[in-house]
Order: sequence, then C-alpha cells, then structure tokens
Amino acid sequence: MTAYTPGQELRVVNRQVNKEHVQAYAQASGDHNPLHLDEAFAATTQFGRPIAHGMLALAMISEMLAQNFGQHWLDSGSLKARFKGPVYVGEGILISGLVSKESLEGDRRLLTCNVVLKNSKGEEAVTATAMVALPEGL
Repeated sequence: MTAYTPGQELRVVNRQVNKEHVQAYAQASGDHNPLHLDEAFAATTQFGRPIAHGMLALAMISEMLAQNFGQHWLDSGSLKARFKGPVYVGEGILISGLVSKESLEGDRRLLTCNVVLKNSKGEEAVTATAMVALPEGL
C-alpha cells in the first residue's frame, strides 16, 4: 500500500454505469423506483432518462476508496457526501480523490480525502469527504 500524504492524489477509478448495475442494485436494495428502471417513466421527469440510485454512486466511490486503502477503508472509513447532479444509466464516470489533511490519533494516522465523482461531461455529480484511519507508517 502507498504511504499517503497530504496533497497526494488517489488512484482514479473509471466505470461505466450500466443498466445491469442499476437493476442489480434495485434488487439488492428493494428500491424499484421507476426513475431508475423505467425508460418511459424517466423520460417524463426533469432528468429525461433513467438515473442511477444515489447510493449506487456512493458504492462506486467506496469501491475506489477500498482500492486505495484496502481493509483499512472497510474497517475505519467514513464518508460524507453531497449529491450535485444525476448519474445517468449508460454513462461513464470518473472517481478521483486527493488527500487533503492528516492528523494523529494515538497510534493511528487519520487521513481526510476530498473525493469527486464526475459524469461523462466532466461535471461533478457527487462530492464527498472521506476519512480513513491507518496505522503509523502507512
């Protein structure tokens, strides 16, 4: 694992948000809102087409953080997010992050990271602040 320091960029994740992801998430979560699943219904909304569940977008952000911090993210990570725009079904997304702050708490390093999920137009769809605890030396 990389020894992360303030100012360091996290490894980026590029994903395609496809209909299968959204359908699987609807099954797992029980959220069958037609905004996510029904093209005809979604066409009548302000979005004009189906959008991914917000929590699916957060799961993809969490995936990027787990790729960067491994088990430490799973054991100690926290995420505070703001939804700024939709993630459309069929759209490519890019998730990036930057270590913004480091502090010490006992024998652990607490890292704060600024994370952004951008849509295929490069617009911010989700911004988040993530915190993760790492043992000293990592």
